[in-house]
Amino acid sequence: MSSRSALDRRSARIAWSRSAGSAAISLACAFLVAMGACVAQAAAPSATPASAPASNPELGAREMMEKNFFVSKLKSLRSEATMVLVNDKGQTRERKSTTLQVLQPNGVDSKLLVKFSTPADIKGTAFLQVEHSDADDDEWLYLPALGKSRRLVANNKKDSFVGSDFSYGDISLPKVDLYQHRLVRSEVVGGEDCYVIESVPKSETTQADFGYARKITWLRKDNFLETRVEYYDLSGRLLKTQLVTGHKLVEPDTHRWIALRREMTNQQTGHKTVFTFDTVEAGVSVPPDLFTTRYLERE
Repeated sequence: MSSRSALDRRSARIAWSRSAGSAAISLACAFLVAMGACVAQAAAPSATPASAPASNPELGAREMMEKNFFVSKLKSLRSEATMVLVNDKGQTRERKSTTLQVLQPNGVDSKLLVKFSTPADIKGTAFLQVEHSDADDDEWLYLPALGKSRRLVANNKKDSFVGSDFSYGDISLPKVDLYQHRLVRSEVVGGEDCYVIESVPKSETTQADFGYARKITWLRKDNFLETRVEYYDLSGRLLKTQLVTGHKLVEPDTHRWIALRREMTNQQTGHKTVFTFDTVEAGVSVPPDLFTTRYLERE
């Protein structure tokens, strides 16, 4: 009995020792896990508010281009503008126009009307665009000599806008998801810290309609308005360069901006077009019947 009792006591001590050892190991593991979590939390960067995009590394190239798409979506705008066409010899032609723009109820699509007042040979020429986020945009061109509006089709987007170096597709930004976007780098342009985004058409149809194999866009990090755009033709050569300056905040409540000056240069011909807003009035009342072909044809 004494021998069995001693054996039982020894077995109990071994069992207790194993149990205590397991508990100690579990406690040590728990401690290490907790310490690891604390270290990871201390090493992790603090959350950055959405209002500070320049320091937000999580923002993808598509989201950057989407912000660019919306940054100039004004509730309404009336402006007077001057377009100067400069040939490779430095000779110039000047055109004056009035622009009306209004945001549609969905907050995504805009309506745009441009009417030229001078010179005499293009007076009355007008362009109307009604955007559709879920379909092709409606676009019409009115030429007084014809006396009626002509509806433009998708492959007209690559055509010259009333003889300028801007195409119809350049007049407003294309739908973001027509392109595959990639962040190339960051760099300073004109004193502004910018994201550099490469955009490649997702389909051959988009490539053919707009006439570009790819675009490179420099976006300001603080407001996502473009400062420079390079356009490459279907053979991959640099076709045009657009310089965008005179950035102006016109809707502080919605953080909407416009550029007062755009200079488009055809790098292959040396021809250049400079588009400048002379006056800008945001938040104006614009009757909806102005964005119709009937008004378009009124001289």
